[in-house]
Amino acid sequence: MNEEMTRQIRAGKGFIAALDQSGGSTPKALGLYGIDESQYSGEEEMFDLVHEMRTRIITSPSFTSDHIIGAILFEQTMDREIEGMPTGDYLWQKKGVVPFLKIDKGLADLDQGVQLMKPMPDLADLLRRGVEKHMFGTKERSVIKENDAAGIAKVVAQQFEVGRQVLDAGLMPILEPEVDIHASDRAAIEETLKRELLAGLDALPEGEQVMLKLTIPEQDGFYGDLVAHPKVLRVVALSGGFARDEANERLARNPGVIASFSRALSEGLSAQQSQEEFDATLADAASKIHAASVA
Repeated sequence: MNEEMTRQIRAGKGFIAALDQSGGSTPKALGLYGIDESQYSGEEEMFDLVHEMRTRIITSPSFTSDHIIGAILFEQTMDREIEGMPTGDYLWQKKGVVPFLKIDKGLADLDQGVQLMKPMPDLADLLRRGVEKHMFGTKERSVIKENDAAGIAKVVAQQFEVGRQVLDAGLMPILEPEVDIHASDRAAIEETLKRELLAGLDALPEGEQVMLKLTIPEQDGFYGDLVAHPKVLRVVALSGGFARDEANERLARNPGVIASFSRALSEGLSAQQSQEEFDATLADAASKIHAASVA
């Protein structure tokens, strides 16, 4: 694992940009960007357009390591190039931003109040390619909707099981057991989840670390013991459906947790904007998310 990248993620003053919308969420991401489904035909054109959008974000002078310490990429983005360079190399060498790779293949059906990750039969090959493409780490998402202790235990066990494979491949895993912000018993879910995460962390061998990507908790500072845990490199937060201003306000009340926002970062960006308007909108978003992350 790259020591310079590790230092930046551990102590960097900024946030991680989530640029990892995949097949199912790409049409929505493009729609918010001002490109509706009538403007492209088929997956190939869709992914070309989303890569153009991500390239415009990453190459913008407003996308800098002054505010952004890492970026999470979709597999196709990792495999493509920006200005003639592999995306991961461009991020690190040109922007000073640490690249991560989204590795999950989406969510299984709801069972026991949770959605586990779908099977990943090609994970070993994907991790090998991630290493070859100079990724620093990975991200994997599952979702918790109800306070079902057995379901939550399954989510956390699966997260650590996949995280183990990532660590063995020489990459840093971001475990993401998202709690649905609309869950009626969200605070109780977070109690159960934290208990399971602490047990999983305590079971890791000495000297090993993972990262955690969590929904901003109901109770301010609730994940402080995860932030301080010696086996956690960094705790980051997803916006989870909150509008950017509310996500920033909630995040700022959780010391030590930094943002890893997707939709909340790209909110307000449009294909129809001039480059000047686009850069200004992105600069404003990055500045505000950065301020909330270092509060």
